[in-house]
Formats: sequence, structure tokens, C-alpha cells
Amino acid sequence: MNIYKEIKFEDEICSDLSAAGWLFADKDANHYDRDRALYPADVVAWVQDTQPKAWEVLTKNHGAGAEQALLNRLRDALNKSGTLSVLRQGFDVLGMRHKLKMAQFKPALAINPEIMEHYAANRLRVVRQVRYSLHNEKSIDLVLFLNGLPVATVELKTDNTQSIEDAVDQYRHDRDPAPKGQAAEPLLSFPSGALVHFAVSSREAKMTTRLAGTATHFLTFNLGNDGAAGNPVNKDGYMVAYLWEQVWQRESWLEILGRYMVAELDQKKQISKNIFPRYHQLDATRKLQAAILTEGPGQKYL
Repeated sequence: MNIYKEIKFEDEICSDLSAAGWLFADKDANHYDRDRALYPADVVAWVQDTQPKAWEVLTKNHGAGAEQALLNRLRDALNKSGTLSVLRQGFDVLGMRHKLKMAQFKPALAINPEIMEHYAANRLRVVRQVRYSLHNEKSIDLVLFLNGLPVATVELKTDNTQSIEDAVDQYRHDRDPAPKGQAAEPLLSFPSGALVHFAVSSREAKMTTRLAGTATHFLTFNLGNDGAAGNPVNKDGYMVAYLWEQVWQRESWLEILGRYMVAELDQKKQISKNIFPRYHQLDATRKLQAAILTEGPGQKYL
């Protein structure tokens, strides 16, 4: 019975995201490239639509192998620089004068029509039941992509027979990014895989930016409930509906990935930590920005 409740949970999230402009189809998982942890069709479509001259160079240099050459070079760049860096700064391709961009985030001033056209061209996709592993047929409930790059994974549980801790335990014990004696799992690896991993029940949400087996540390991602922990009752649906109705909405999600996530570097200039804003931090920052735009500078907000 519980599996049917989880399927219904997935159905509602995917349906709502699709209605809000995300790309979604039931059999999308069949087109996922688990070796590279990419959604190839969206990678290629993004480059062709926004950087046609770059695609011409690729086809001139590689002919029918242009797509595979692009995907291989992208995976190499992700392994070297991390997903967040590639999304924000692009990556070098032999034979091109400029870096190949893999996303366009909204600029502070929307005055360049080409930039805004590319911003509108961003391809957000939700894929359900993704068989991600190089070693088995395990699947993750949902994976969120931006222009073919994985940006989030989601494990769902319904509170009728399971809790948020069951989703957390699934990540800790059954989603190992580096299985002993085996190759690392590209989708789950840090910092070259998905940027954030959400454990979600019908009542609560938690997240982490780095999977590390049983040592994985999750942070709550709840609204708060009138000064208490958790989430308020939602008379219109799931108590965690704010995830897909607010956080994962197109403008919000692109802003988080483009502005609010932070990559910390160690002394060797390697990424040591990705910081994803918790809900209350995100909410407070956005409310402050809105107030400043409405009321102007010089006001007191503390």
C-alpha cells in the first residue's frame, strides 16, 4: 500500500512542476546517461539553441561524433571543476575561443535581449525513478536537471508508514557515492554530481550537499510552525508542497543555483563544501530584497 502512496506523491510533484514549465514525461528515465550522470538530449538542445556557432565548431571537428565529444568533454569538466562551477562559468572546449556556457542566470539588469533570450531557454527537467548506479539497478525517486546537468536528487516517503528519517537512512545506507572496491557513482559524487540531495516526507524535508555514507549530515529544510519545528498544516495538500510550489519554481530555482549557493574552497583551491541556503535563510533574504526595492535604501530592518 505504501508504494502506491509514494507513487501518488511523485505524481503530484511531477504534475505540478510540469504545469509550472518544467520538462517532464513518464519515460524520461530511459534517456538518462548513467555513466556520465547527464541528460544528453537537454545538453545538446541547450548548446544548439543558445550557442549555434559553438555547435558548428563541434560538428566541423567531430562530425557525427559531435554529441559524444560534447558529453565527454562536459563530464571531464564536471570532474575537474564541479557542477556549480560549470553551470556558472562554463568550460573550455578545444578549438573554441570562448567557454561553452551551460546555463544562463538572470542578470541584475534585464537590458540585454540576447541574455534574456538565453535565460528563457534554460531547460529544467524532472525525471522520476532514475536508475543511476554503475553497479546495480537501484533508482532514485526524482532527479532535477538544468540543461541536462543534475542539480538535485529527491527521495520521497509518505508518513503513513514511514518518516523523514527513513528517507535520511536510505541516503546514508543505500546511496553510497563511493562503494567500496567499485567505481564512484557519478550522480552522487561530490562536487561533480548533483548539488543537493533532499530527503522528503509528506510532512518534513531535510537536505545535504554531500553524501558520505553513514557520516552524511542532513539539515532541516522546513518552514517552521509558529515558532516551533516542522511545518504548518496545509489544508490544500502536502505540508511540504512549498518545495515544488516555491523553492523549485523556475525563477526561484534558477536564482538559488545562480546566486545563493556557495562553494567553499580549501587551501589548494579545491571545493571543500557546497552551501545550500536553508528555507528560512532564503525566505529572509528575499523578503529583505523585496522591502529594499519597495521602500528604498536607508530603512531599518533589524
